[in-house]
Amino acid sequence: MTSPPSHLWLNALLQALQFVQSTWLGTLYTLGITDDSHGAPAWPWGLRIAGENLVIDVALARQFAWTLAAIAFAIVCLLVALFWRRAWRWLSVAAIGALALAPWPSPSLWLTAAVPTSFHISPTGFTVQSIARGSRVYAAQCAACHGADGRGEGPLAATLNRWPPTMASGLLGRRADGELFWHVLYGMRDDHGVTMPGFLGRLSDREVWAALDYMRVLSASAGMAAGGSWPVPIALPSVSVKCADAPDRQVSAWRGNQRVRVVAIDASHPAPFEDPRFLTLLVQRSAAQAPVQAQTPTFKAIRTAAAPSAERAPVNVTPLFGVRADCVADSPQAWQVFAEIAGVSPSGLAGTEWLADRDGWLRALAPAGRRGWADGGLMCTTTTALPDGAQPSPRADPLTATLRQMDDDPVRFVKGGFVH
Repeated sequence: MTSPPSHLWLNALLQALQFVQSTWLGTLYTLGITDDSHGAPAWPWGLRIAGENLVIDVALARQFAWTLAAIAFAIVCLLVALFWRRAWRWLSVAAIGALALAPWPSPSLWLTAAVPTSFHISPTGFTVQSIARGSRVYAAQCAACHGADGRGEGPLAATLNRWPPTMASGLLGRRADGELFWHVLYGMRDDHGVTMPGFLGRLSDREVWAALDYMRVLSASAGMAAGGSWPVPIALPSVSVKCADAPDRQVSAWRGNQRVRVVAIDASHPAPFEDPRFLTLLVQRSAAQAPVQAQTPTFKAIRTAAAPSAERAPVNVTPLFGVRADCVADSPQAWQVFAEIAGVSPSGLAGTEWLADRDGWLRALAPAGRRGWADGGLMCTTTTALPDGAQPSPRADPLTATLRQMDDDPVRFVKGGFVH
């Protein structure tokens, strides 16, 4: 994946700007200065700081950071001057000099149009159920213009003043959740007229958020079909997980401290052995989704055939490869959702594997039929990626090398833009 350079200072700057704007909005709402919009505080101005522009143009971000530093220095000088009267002249000169020397980038570069819901965050949790609901909304309301594959070539696209953008690009993922939500409800216009009709009154808030979840999956699917990678990072969809010897839980409970391997299994691709380097989540096709003439055996049958039960095995015998993974995604829609993320048909999903990092981002994909992680497969990398032609350490197996690269090169996300 191509992406702007990633810098810790840039990520810190963007997160600080987001925090300041969100905190300021919350304060205004608490004081009753601004109202709510669609269940959350409404941004009262028509402009906001454009984090997505700073992501794209690092030179602009550097100028903006120096300007903020100059303003902060000037404020400190003036505050000190209030208490140190003898030095107020020198401190005032220093403050004025700092402001005069600041680069002061043009406001048109670091400000962008805002809407009342610019700082709203999707309430869905990016679940498999929400994505499945969104696929139905998208098919009924969006596919006519945006196309079933998300490439913007639907049968009604030519009737618009501007062709819809393709979802195979990074455009969708770089937009703030709340602004996408607003544009779906109220539409979009330019100097020549309506470029996208609004769906206010036809779709509920819940349906719009679900459709946006599905559009992110469709973006990943279109990207895989077009170039073999995801145009922007995509989160591991949250789903209820059933494990043999543990209470049910949500995948989101693993986020923050555990890597996750996702494996699509069927009769020809049994559950893999557990691996201490990550937690394993199994996705299996439900009986209702499998062809009638070749019904997929249940996970219980696969596990029984692959790993004899303890009752039939001698107590003092340790299995050579450990035990089979037994945590299964408890949703009939999971198979379809993961097939779309992989950019394949449901019938060709079995045997596909994904790796999610500790923060819950899907980072690598091994398509069905490929032997393990021999080719790396890591997506969304920056400066720590291996240079072209470089080889991983011969002491590290390919999977370990991929996991280390995931840990060393995390996805740094800010609302309204990705650092990579």
